Amino acid sequence: MTWGELLLSGQEKLKAAGIREYSLDAWYLFEHVFGMGRADYFLRSQETATAEEEALKEFQTGLSRRAEREPLQHILGTQEFMGLEFYVNHNVLIPRQDTETLVETVLSAHKNQEISLLDMCTGSGCIAISLAALGKYTHVEAADISDAALLVAEKNAEKILGLGAVKLRRSDLFSAFDPKERFDVIVSNPPYIPSAVIEGLEPEVRDFEPRLALDGTEDGLFFYRKLAEESGKFLKENGAVYFEIGYDQGEAVKNLLSDHGFKDTKVIKDLAGKDRVVCGRWNPA
Repeated sequence: MTWGELLLSGQEKLKAAGIREYSLDAWYLFEHVFGMGRADYFLRSQETATAEEEALKEFQTGLSRRAEREPLQHILGTQEFMGLEFYVNHNVLIPRQDTETLVETVLSAHKNQEISLLDMCTGSGCIAISLAALGKYTHVEAADISDAALLVAEKNAEKILGLGAVKLRRSDLFSAFDPKERFDVIVSNPPYIPSAVIEGLEPEVRDFEPRLALDGTEDGLFFYRKLAEESGKFLKENGAVYFEIGYDQGEAVKNLLSDHGFKDTKVIKDLAGKDRVVCGRWNPA
């Protein structure tokens, strides 16, 4: 069997399993296992595949896992976000391009590096770590209720930034925070999918990503209500909040912020033109 035939067999296996991006996913598995880039492959595709038995087995195992609808990112163990490579597993939400809108919005609005920033519901840490890496902010913290998620965030922070660059805290929202603590910016990508909607999601999401990071309870707004109610207590005057939202939640979350004393609230769209971020400024006076 040639390298080309080996890759083709993987593509056919994923196509038969109904994987939409079967060709691309098979390639990523092939590249990951055999360490062969595109240029090298095109030169060697007609050569006999000389891979070790262990590597061939790893490739087939990866294909089988993907055919069972396990996310490719879990199999590879990585996902790119904001130009950085993050480790991911089944304990965290896989970073998505949509969330880059949140990070880019904060980076654009806050050029002063001497600010304190908190990422609530951090998961993999992709938001906090990207902000720390790209914004060079002096004080970045990240919190999550999941110990398993915090272990992933810790691994990512150490790999990308170095030990201690982001302070990680276990907390059920603000429950573990001192009432005297204040931040310039609070960001969050909380669980926001209505409970009933989760069952209709793609198997990759429904069956493999943590329900804790997805479920926004009955109407998807539970965590926004909590964040709108509590965030102001932990913000400096004229501090700001930035929340990722579902495409149809913009006005509802904007109104929640306004009702709890936030000013200059607005909805920001992503590159696809969908509502993606709601922000507001804390000035209750």
